[in-house]
Amino acid sequence: MLTRLRNGLARVGAVVAAFGLAGCATGDGGTAPGAALTAAEARPALWQVSDEDTTVYLFGTIHTLPPGTQWRSARLNEAMAASGELVTEVVVEDPMVPVQAMMRLGRGQNLPPILERVPEERRAALRAAIEASGLPMAHYDALDTWAASLTLISVTFARAGFDPALGVEPVLTQEFTARQRPRRGLETFEEQFGFFDSMPESEQREFLLGALESETEMRSELAQMVEAWRSGDVGALDRTFNDADLSPRLRDVLLTRRNAGWADWIHNRMNQPGTVFLAVGAGHLAGEDSVRELLKRRGFRVRRVQ
Repeated sequence: MLTRLRNGLARVGAVVAAFGLAGCATGDGGTAPGAALTAAEARPALWQVSDEDTTVYLFGTIHTLPPGTQWRSARLNEAMAASGELVTEVVVEDPMVPVQAMMRLGRGQNLPPILERVPEERRAALRAAIEASGLPMAHYDALDTWAASLTLISVTFARAGFDPALGVEPVLTQEFTARQRPRRGLETFEEQFGFFDSMPESEQREFLLGALESETEMRSELAQMVEAWRSGDVGALDRTFNDADLSPRLRDVLLTRRNAGWADWIHNRMNQPGTVFLAVGAGHLAGEDSVRELLKRRGFRVRRVQ
């Protein structure tokens, strides 16, 4: 069973923000959580895998950011300019596509009302969170528990000043589109939301409990995570995800299987000439089971270039 994440929504938010599963989130950006986010020179980690005629840049992203977050660098710009193709977790042509995918998969069937899916002592907190979201209770009653949880998390992101429209992927997409360079997705939104949809109901309800924790804690946790990412502190990012007490099943579907599949894709892509800029959630490039570590085990040289 998915135990409650150590710091509730703080850890839930960190996992969602860096694993690419907040595609349905919307918001007006709110208030940025602190001047520290724009103070220092940004140097988020960038790696390179290359052979005689192929180069794949590996860039870890954060999918939702506060206004004014600076993350570009000269080295990163050079890698982007040199790349003939952008590869991200998903390709977003229409912002309604992830919303529609979530609604197709997230419609609840034969479930009790949303308030009855948490212990009685947590129902007041859930009611307050739903009221703060501006959506009617009936909307949540009609959702699978995982979909209700992600909806509440997206609202909390917005209230805390984090907006997916300001994340890394929209910027990359805009630049590669302007240069008329192709874009490719490693997954579809149906696949991404399907990871949650495959969770047993008991785990989904623990996930919902995690979505009821302090907005202040989440804001602080995410701000720290963004700073670690901007400064290139991969060790701190690794600790963020290792500290998130995920069940073996959730870790497998969110991290292990996806990393293995993406390592396969890169392995195969190295057989074709050209330069690719591959950008995925930062959590997938940190730790012993990361995409870059899997590539090293296959004999590839993964060199950090920023």
